[in-house]
Amino acid sequence: MSASMHAGIMRYQYPENGGRYILVDLSHFIPSAGKKEQFYSNGFMERSEDGSWYSGYGVYREGWAWGGDYRVYFCGHFDTTPVKTKFFSGRATDPYWPNTTDVKPIFTDSTSIQGGTVGYQYANGIRSLFEFPVNTSSVKSKVGISWISAEKACRFLEEIPTWDVNTTVEAAKDQWNTEVLSKIDVQNENQTQLELLYTGLYHSHLLPSDRTGENPNWQSDEPYYDDFYTIWDTFRCLIPLTTLILPKRSSDIIRALIDIWRFERFMPDGRSHNHNGRVQGGSNADNVLADAYVKGLREGINWTDGYLAMKTNAEIQPYNNFDFEDPTGSTKEGRGGLQDWKYKTVDYSLNDFSLSQVARGESPKDVALYLNWSTGWQKIWNTDVESLNFTGFIAPTYPNGSIQAYDPRSCGACDWISIAYEGVPWEYSFSIPFDMQTLITKMGGPVAFESRLDTMFIPNLTRSDQGGNSAGSTIFNPGNEPSFMTPFLPLQLPAEEAAQRSREVVDQYYNNGRSGIPGNDDAGSMSSWLVWDMIGLYPVVTQPVYLILAPRFEYITVRLGDGGSTLKITTTGLDQGPYVQSLKVNGQIWTKSWLRHEDLVGTSGEGSSLAFVLGAEKVECGILATCHLAQDP
Repeated sequence: MSASMHAGIMRYQYPENGGRYILVDLSHFIPSAGKKEQFYSNGFMERSEDGSWYSGYGVYREGWAWGGDYRVYFCGHFDTTPVKTKFFSGRATDPYWPNTTDVKPIFTDSTSIQGGTVGYQYANGIRSLFEFPVNTSSVKSKVGISWISAEKACRFLEEIPTWDVNTTVEAAKDQWNTEVLSKIDVQNENQTQLELLYTGLYHSHLLPSDRTGENPNWQSDEPYYDDFYTIWDTFRCLIPLTTLILPKRSSDIIRALIDIWRFERFMPDGRSHNHNGRVQGGSNADNVLADAYVKGLREGINWTDGYLAMKTNAEIQPYNNFDFEDPTGSTKEGRGGLQDWKYKTVDYSLNDFSLSQVARGESPKDVALYLNWSTGWQKIWNTDVESLNFTGFIAPTYPNGSIQAYDPRSCGACDWISIAYEGVPWEYSFSIPFDMQTLITKMGGPVAFESRLDTMFIPNLTRSDQGGNSAGSTIFNPGNEPSFMTPFLPLQLPAEEAAQRSREVVDQYYNNGRSGIPGNDDAGSMSSWLVWDMIGLYPVVTQPVYLILAPRFEYITVRLGDGGSTLKITTTGLDQGPYVQSLKVNGQIWTKSWLRHEDLVGTSGEGSSLAFVLGAEKVECGILATCHLAQDP
């Protein structure tokens, strides 16, 4: 199998004995275990007289983002003419149907078949069986897919002009190498590290899907993207990586998010099959827009509308979509808990900080308002909660100021109706990247903060069990996003633990085999975290700031977009140890534990150079004696 942007090609090899068949089954779908169900709903298929062409559409219901029925069009073509073609229908493979084995197929020689009355949600499954000549050793098939029409799906077959599968393979490889994989070049003889880096880079660019020109719901000159799975997961590492190496793609994604707001009232947090769905803890498109804004992305973006889209999230509570997993508010879009917990929760506070960042340029009168709202996390900081000999944590707080009894090391099911979503209060208590000075003060100062942070990495202290989102036995959870920044928090202090800790996480929880990441990759979230770690930087999202780690490679060249500028990273002493002894930025001695975005891309986009010297000895503050909090800029 191989693929172009909107079409695929398949080669079927047949044994010497037996029939030569290909089955096309519209009623086949991806089921799930008890929730977020997806079902076949209806469909239509037609074929040419000789059976070498077929087209139609399938209608499918719900899925991960909910959203009712949606229609996908297709067009298929064989390089070999079938000797016989049969359409047939019968019960769909619905897991709730009483007897899915009693299909009783009805065959027809007709050139078209409909699953049931158009619009009916429980139609029969429809399938087509193509039989090929007995002397056929292989059959090749091309299939185009469109959200617009079967005719457009047929036109997409032109993307694959040859029947040679290997030609399409090479074209796909060339496109990936040109557009993504060549953006980071490294010199290293460690094959495992190379595979980790480039697999991570590949996985980081599978989603969201560029569906420009394939939006079935409205006409627009703006780019269009779908399959955000989800921005709560991807805003931390994936989007900043895209902004650094593929800024045009980031600009297009942002333009698409804003355009969705224009037509559907809210930007998504999660979205699939052209439907907003599955907010996971805030309106995190705000963070994506703010990160791009402070890093200077302006190409084609209407930032007046972008800021208004952010204000919609901050000030308008969306309708309750009565999700059975949390019927108390919207899980579709926006901030479902806006009125009940206005300006309090951790994620909402970061979202409001994001608005203050964009307001600096788009609406200066709003800056103070949203900065004040961003302090809302302090309203649920309880100074009396104690855990593992530390006092003061984020707490589930009632409107009257009292708190729910809870264990800061546990979040129960850790889902929408739990006290914390996919992370325990211990983790979330560190999740204030925009106001670390206040957080450190609330935790008792730098010494207490560092001691508490060390405790996050002690084995056998966690009381969280999040299934596929959990890894290890420490409170720090390498298998999920709320802990992404935790290994790098020592860079907020006069300490040099970040490089060693991050290497330990990679060495313990990542590998180049199957299941080589510690949790759900969530559209490349974990993979992009790995890429950042290996090149020696970590983005502080919503700020034009990167924390300085220790690169894994002797020479790294990062191509910054399509303009020819590069970030060149050299490292000596890789075999000596993980600790940064010194760093030069563009030839000048560097004395901070962080870099600004313009330090990487250059003030005029000309790029820059970083020269690391590593060693076995810890150097106070990670580089030199002068330590600056990453929020200083």
